[in-house]
Amino acid sequence: MEFLFGLDAQLLFNTLLMIVSIFFLFLAMSYLLFNPVRKMLEDRQAKIASDIDTALADKEDAAKLKAEYEAKLKDIDKEAEQILSEARRKALKNEAKIIDDAKLEAASIMRRANEEAELSKKRAMDEVKQEMVAIASMMAAKVVAANIDTTIQDKLVEETLKEMGESTWQN
Repeated sequence: MEFLFGLDAQLLFNTLLMIVSIFFLFLAMSYLLFNPVRKMLEDRQAKIASDIDTALADKEDAAKLKAEYEAKLKDIDKEAEQILSEARRKALKNEAKIIDDAKLEAASIMRRANEEAELSKKRAMDEVKQEMVAIASMMAAKVVAANIDTTIQDKLVEETLKEMGESTWQN
């Protein structure tokens, strides 16, 4: 009895038995070896994907932090410029105040000097008047000694004052 291609039944049975046993062996190996390896590969793939997602999220966070940092640097520059301009403005204001105070003090010193000059002038005028009174007293003594009456004495005092002149004793 010839079956297929001239092969005997025992060979076909052995071949069929070998194919079935290889199939069961493949199923058993697949269940015992391939599935854990597949699971391990899937877990590794998931971990890599997770790491990539985490890296992308970290990169986005770093970009946000960098943008915030740059914005803060700009704000700090603006704030520093504002502080400097405020300091300049205060310095100019203080400078103007100091100059005004110095001008007021100089004016006060000038006023006091003028007042002192006026007082000195008045003192000098008073001294000149006192000298005139002393001269007039001496003249009066001479007049009294010569028995001159009061009208003659008044005329002498007036004449003396006119001769000396007001400009002489006011300067």
